[in-house]
Amino acid sequence: MAENQNPTEKEKMLRGELYRAFTPDLIAGRARCKGACDRFNNAGQISRRRQVELWRDLIQDERPLPPLAEDPEVDDQLFEDEPWVEAPIRVDYGFNVKVGNGVFINFNCVIIDTCLVTIGARTLVGPNVYIYSGTHPLDPALRNGTKGPELGKEVHIGEDCWIGGNVVILPGVTIGKGVTIGAGSVVTKYVPSFHVAAGNPAKVIRRIETAMADVRGP
Repeated sequence: MAENQNPTEKEKMLRGELYRAFTPDLIAGRARCKGACDRFNNAGQISRRRQVELWRDLIQDERPLPPLAEDPEVDDQLFEDEPWVEAPIRVDYGFNVKVGNGVFINFNCVIIDTCLVTIGARTLVGPNVYIYSGTHPLDPALRNGTKGPELGKEVHIGEDCWIGGNVVILPGVTIGKGVTIGAGSVVTKYVPSFHVAAGNPAKVIRRIETAMADVRGP
């Protein structure tokens, strides 16, 4: 199949190329996600089913929910493997966020999902964590405020990680399986599986001794 010779700004964004964010379709995409975030954040005391429904709406996960169980406790158990996300949360687009089973995301999380952001199963994310997959050109003449282009790089967080409070994860970062990131760290580069990293910029401090099967690479 021939490559599209005139890609849309969204297509360029998803490929990590320079694109313009202030076009009608992308403005509409951010507005849709903001509305979904507002509904999620302002929902108050709701059932687990409704929480999952609102979260799926936010990330545009169109899978149908299981049939409603008559017993509320039994119904809650239907969603025990679903991510648990505490309000408030702010996401740019939503459709670029993929979260595994058993993930916990604490309050005040911000995800700039210009490009794909993945969080592996059973990972715990502390409060006030910022995950950025979007970035801008360094040259201010090219950057040019809202009239200039921007770009992104994917962010991948492995399974069974613990991301401490007030951590910032920058574009293009991959964090391996079973990693712990110390509170307040700024993660600027790859962190190998089963290691502790902390600081600004975050540096690997030590290896984690664990009975969990080792995984080399990301």
